Amino acid sequence: MRNSFDLAPLYRATVGFDRIADMMDRALASDGSAQTYPPYNIEKTAQDAYRISVAVAGFGPGDLSVEVKEGAVVVAGRKAEDQSERTFLHRGIATRAFERRFQLADHVRVTGASHADGMLHIELQREVPEALKPRRIEIATQTGGAVETDVVDAKAVN
Repeated sequence: MRNSFDLAPLYRATVGFDRIADMMDRALASDGSAQTYPPYNIEKTAQDAYRISVAVAGFGPGDLSVEVKEGAVVVAGRKAEDQSERTFLHRGIATRAFERRFQLADHVRVTGASHADGMLHIELQREVPEALKPRRIEIATQTGGAVETDVVDAKAVN
Protein backbone atom coordinates (compact mmCIF):
# COMPACT_ATOMS: atom_id res chain seq x y z
CA MET A 1 0.00 0.00 0.00
CA ARG A 2 1.42 3.36 -1.00
CA ASN A 3 0.70 6.50 0.96
CA SER A 4 -0.27 9.46 -1.17
CA PHE A 5 0.74 12.94 -0.10
CA ASP A 6 -0.66 16.09 -1.63
CA LEU A 7 2.11 18.66 -2.02
CA ALA A 8 -0.22 21.36 -3.38
CA PRO A 9 -0.14 23.36 -0.10
CA LEU A 10 3.63 23.47 -0.36
CA TYR A 11 3.44 24.93 -3.86
CA ARG A 12 0.82 27.50 -2.79
CA ALA A 13 2.69 28.71 0.30
CA THR A 14 6.30 28.88 -0.90
CA VAL A 15 8.33 30.53 -3.60
CA GLY A 16 11.63 29.17 -4.87
CA PHE A 17 11.44 25.71 -3.30
CA ASP A 18 10.54 23.93 -6.53
CA ARG A 19 13.66 21.76 -6.46
CA ILE A 20 12.89 20.47 -2.97
CA ALA A 21 9.29 19.76 -3.90
CA ASP A 22 10.40 17.94 -7.06
CA MET A 23 12.81 15.79 -5.03
CA MET A 24 10.00 14.94 -2.59
CA ASP A 25 7.72 14.04 -5.51
CA ARG A 26 10.39 11.69 -6.92
CA ALA A 27 11.03 10.10 -3.52
CA LEU A 28 7.34 9.52 -2.87
CA ALA A 29 6.70 8.24 -6.40
CA SER A 30 9.39 5.56 -6.26
CA ASP A 31 8.04 2.16 -5.43
CA GLY A 32 9.53 -0.85 -3.64
CA SER A 33 11.11 -2.14 -6.85
CA ALA A 34 13.61 0.72 -6.97
CA GLN A 35 16.85 0.11 -8.79
CA THR A 36 19.37 -1.78 -6.65
CA TYR A 37 22.13 -2.35 -9.23
CA PRO A 38 24.92 -1.55 -8.82
CA PRO A 39 25.24 -1.34 -5.04
CA TYR A 40 26.78 1.82 -3.62
CA ASN A 41 27.85 3.58 -0.42
CA ILE A 42 27.71 7.26 0.45
CA GLU A 43 30.10 8.30 3.19
CA LYS A 44 31.10 11.51 4.88
CA THR A 45 34.90 11.73 4.80
CA ALA A 46 35.36 15.17 6.42
CA GLN A 47 33.30 18.12 7.66
CA ASP A 48 32.40 19.21 4.11
CA ALA A 49 33.62 16.23 2.05
CA TYR A 50 31.76 13.15 0.84
CA ARG A 51 32.48 10.03 -1.24
CA ILE A 52 30.14 7.93 -3.33
CA SER A 53 31.53 4.42 -3.84
CA VAL A 54 29.88 2.28 -6.51
CA ALA A 55 30.63 -1.46 -6.86
CA VAL A 56 31.40 -1.92 -10.56
CA ALA A 57 32.99 -5.37 -10.72
CA GLY A 58 33.70 -6.38 -14.30
CA PHE A 59 33.70 -2.79 -15.61
CA GLY A 60 36.92 -1.04 -16.60
CA PRO A 61 37.48 2.72 -16.52
CA GLY A 62 36.68 2.86 -20.25
CA ASP A 63 33.27 1.26 -19.65
CA LEU A 64 32.20 3.89 -17.10
CA SER A 65 31.20 7.54 -17.31
CA VAL A 66 30.61 10.13 -14.59
CA GLU A 67 28.78 13.33 -15.53
CA VAL A 68 27.37 16.26 -13.58
CA LYS A 69 24.18 17.62 -15.10
CA GLU A 70 21.03 19.29 -13.86
CA GLY A 71 22.15 19.24 -10.22
CA ALA A 72 22.93 15.53 -10.18
CA VAL A 73 25.86 13.16 -10.60
CA VAL A 74 25.03 10.58 -13.24
CA VAL A 75 27.10 7.37 -13.20
CA ALA A 76 26.66 5.11 -16.21
CA GLY A 77 28.25 1.84 -17.22
CA ARG A 78 28.08 0.06 -20.52
CA LYS A 79 30.12 -3.06 -21.17
CA ALA A 80 31.19 -3.76 -24.73
CA GLU A 81 29.79 -6.95 -26.25
CA ASP A 82 31.87 -9.99 -25.36
CA GLN A 83 33.04 -11.40 -28.70
CA SER A 84 34.81 -14.42 -27.22
CA GLU A 85 33.46 -17.94 -27.52
CA ARG A 86 33.30 -18.52 -23.77
CA THR A 87 30.74 -20.88 -22.29
CA PHE A 88 29.65 -20.02 -18.77
CA LEU A 89 28.53 -22.74 -16.39
CA HIS A 90 27.46 -20.05 -13.95
CA ARG A 91 27.43 -16.30 -14.53
CA GLY A 92 27.11 -14.44 -11.24
CA ILE A 93 28.98 -11.24 -12.09
CA ALA A 94 26.50 -8.85 -13.62
CA THR A 95 27.82 -6.69 -16.44
CA ARG A 96 24.54 -5.27 -17.63
CA ALA A 97 24.32 -1.61 -18.52
CA PHE A 98 23.25 0.76 -15.78
CA GLU A 99 22.67 4.41 -14.98
CA ARG A 100 22.44 5.72 -11.45
CA ARG A 101 21.67 9.32 -10.42
CA PHE A 102 22.65 11.06 -7.20
CA GLN A 103 21.02 14.45 -6.53
CA LEU A 104 23.48 17.08 -5.29
CA ALA A 105 22.69 19.71 -2.70
CA ASP A 106 23.40 23.34 -3.43
CA HIS A 107 27.10 24.23 -3.38
CA VAL A 108 28.28 20.61 -3.65
CA ARG A 109 30.65 19.91 -6.51
CA VAL A 110 32.45 16.82 -7.79
CA THR A 111 36.21 17.11 -7.24
CA GLY A 112 37.31 13.81 -8.81
CA ALA A 113 36.68 10.16 -9.55
CA SER A 114 38.89 7.09 -9.35
CA HIS A 115 38.52 3.40 -10.23
CA ALA A 116 40.34 0.76 -8.19
CA ASP A 117 39.70 -2.84 -7.16
CA GLY A 118 36.25 -3.00 -8.76
CA MET A 119 35.07 0.19 -7.05
CA LEU A 120 34.34 3.58 -8.57
CA HIS A 121 34.93 6.37 -6.03
CA ILE A 122 33.48 9.84 -6.65
CA GLU A 123 34.79 12.61 -4.40
CA LEU A 124 32.47 15.50 -3.51
CA GLN A 125 33.14 18.78 -1.72
CA ARG A 126 30.65 21.26 -0.25
CA GLU A 127 31.85 24.81 -0.83
CA VAL A 128 29.62 27.41 0.79
CA PRO A 129 30.09 30.83 -0.84
CA GLU A 130 31.59 33.53 1.34
CA ALA A 131 28.36 35.54 1.14
CA LEU A 132 26.40 32.69 2.79
CA LYS A 133 28.86 32.01 5.63
CA PRO A 134 27.99 33.42 9.05
CA ARG A 135 29.73 36.72 9.88
CA ARG A 136 30.16 38.46 13.17
CA ILE A 137 28.91 42.05 13.17
CA GLU A 138 30.55 44.39 15.66
CA ILE A 139 28.19 46.55 17.68
CA ALA A 140 29.01 50.25 17.70
CA THR A 141 29.27 52.12 20.96
CA GLN A 142 28.76 55.81 21.54
CA THR A 143 31.44 57.66 23.46
CA GLY A 144 30.82 61.32 24.21
CA GLY A 145 28.17 61.74 21.52
CA ALA A 146 30.30 60.27 18.68
CA VAL A 147 29.72 56.83 17.23
CA GLU A 148 32.83 54.74 16.77
CA THR A 149 33.26 53.76 13.15
CA ASP A 150 34.99 50.44 13.74
CA VAL A 151 31.94 48.51 12.49
CA VAL A 152 30.75 46.90 9.29
CA ASP A 153 28.46 49.06 7.21
CA ALA A 154 24.91 47.67 7.41
CA LYS A 155 24.43 48.13 3.65
CA ALA A 156 27.45 45.93 2.96
CA VAL A 157 26.06 43.15 5.15
CA ASN A 158 22.50 43.19 3.87
